[in-house]
Amino acid sequence: MSNSKALKITILDTVYILAGILFCGFALKSFLVPNAFFDGGVTGISLLIHELYHVNIAYVIIIANIPFIIMGAFQVDKSFAIKTFVAIIGLALCLHFINYPQITSDKLLVSIFGGVFMGIGIGLAIRGGCALDGIEVLALYTGKRISFTISEIILGINIIIFLIAAVKLGLPTALYSILTYYTASRTINFVIEGLEEYTGVTIISGNNQQIKEMLVMQLGRGITVYKGERGFLKDSFDESHPVDIVFTVVTRLELRRLRNMVHEIDPKAFIFTSIIKEAAGGVLKRRARH
Repeated sequence: MSNSKALKITILDTVYILAGILFCGFALKSFLVPNAFFDGGVTGISLLIHELYHVNIAYVIIIANIPFIIMGAFQVDKSFAIKTFVAIIGLALCLHFINYPQITSDKLLVSIFGGVFMGIGIGLAIRGGCALDGIEVLALYTGKRISFTISEIILGINIIIFLIAAVKLGLPTALYSILTYYTASRTINFVIEGLEEYTGVTIISGNNQQIKEMLVMQLGRGITVYKGERGFLKDSFDESHPVDIVFTVVTRLELRRLRNMVHEIDPKAFIFTSIIKEAAGGVLKRRARH
């Protein structure tokens, strides 16, 4: 990688992280902290400790994230751990020195928009190559040692957080906080994946030659062709014939158009899709980040 490209990526990552810090600070100081609301993960633990023991939230966030930063150094890499540590320090400084105004006390608005701004902040930080909440690192660490998936581990940790909140601060607060966490989670996914969330499409059709030409010449997409066999029906299991299985990757905005065009060529075509979390290279429009 050339020095100019590496510098450009470093600057862009820094901008993402700084913006993420500012958004997270805004979500915490303007929505969640003044209204005693919570999020999931390490941020939720920090907010819970702050509310129960009245410790400065800036200090709590640093202390609560240190174990996960250490785990990140072993589970991901040292560069990730260093960037995460610097980002957490930046968030703590932001919380300590910037006087964000309290926007509203309406519980529904706090739970929704507090989650939205928190999700934007965490999502931007992830795009910058670090984490403002270390719960995923813990799940990655634990997931290698027990049979639960990472999602199940995160869910279990968050259930414990919200149960404690329900017991100590009341069920309504816990329920609103669950809404905050859900909103933040969905926003994180949107920020990371964006409008161009990619979908893998597999097409099995007797008219595969026309479909291949349509995908490449009309939609401008790259294709991969697998050699397969079709047939094997219940009444004629021993009968089969070769077929080209076409695979391509499109954005979700292009998916409906692709389906319509395929069904115009072959109404009986078999199409199934799969979500792709990250894609780069080839003829994709998204810029590859290495």
